[in-house]
Amino acid sequence: MAAVAACVPVRVCHQEIVKFDLEIKAAVQDIRDCPGPLSALTELNAAVKEKFRHLRGRIQELEQMAKEQDKESDKQALLREVENHKKQMLSNQAAWRKANLACKIAIDNSEKDQLLQGRDSLRQRKTTKESLAESASNITESLMGISRMMSQQVQQSEETVQTLANSSRTILEANEEFKSMSGTIQLGRKLITKYNRRELTDKLLIFLALALFLATVLYILKKRLFPFL
Repeated sequence: MAAVAACVPVRVCHQEIVKFDLEIKAAVQDIRDCPGPLSALTELNAAVKEKFRHLRGRIQELEQMAKEQDKESDKQALLREVENHKKQMLSNQAAWRKANLACKIAIDNSEKDQLLQGRDSLRQRKTTKESLAESASNITESLMGISRMMSQQVQQSEETVQTLANSSRTILEANEEFKSMSGTIQLGRKLITKYNRRELTDKLLIFLALALFLATVLYILKKRLFPFL
């Protein structure tokens, strides 16, 4: 009965050691896969430390049970198991350190990437602001150019209106001159018509005078040459 009672605690202790070993391996994998932040890594490490504390205690209990064995063969067998568990614990500790190192490197790289992205974002915002400022400047210059063009168009329109006004004034003056010339032409036409009528009258009078003169000469010649007639 005493031998059975001594075997049960050993079996229970061995099962607990195996359980903590598996839990530590799972926790180490969680640390390796931890995306951050550092506070989450700290919490995982605290849990692993607690599991290592329990595991170390159980291994010490198993070692003490091995020393208390009556049979040398049982004692040596348990001590070999204790040695194997210690080696496994050391292997888990090494894996734990490597997982922490990998996780910290990954978190540092992630923070650097975030910092670079933040800088890129700031640079992009700065570039966007500069682009907007340049666009606003270009728009302002375009508006000023349009304003100058409109001012020139208005000035040209004013000059055109002034030119049309001068042309209209010139046309009106020419029209007045044409009207004056028309009156002069009408008067000249009347004078010419009157002159033509007077010339016809003068010609008629000359013709009558010449006819009277010829008649008188013929009459004189007749009297002198043919007095008997």
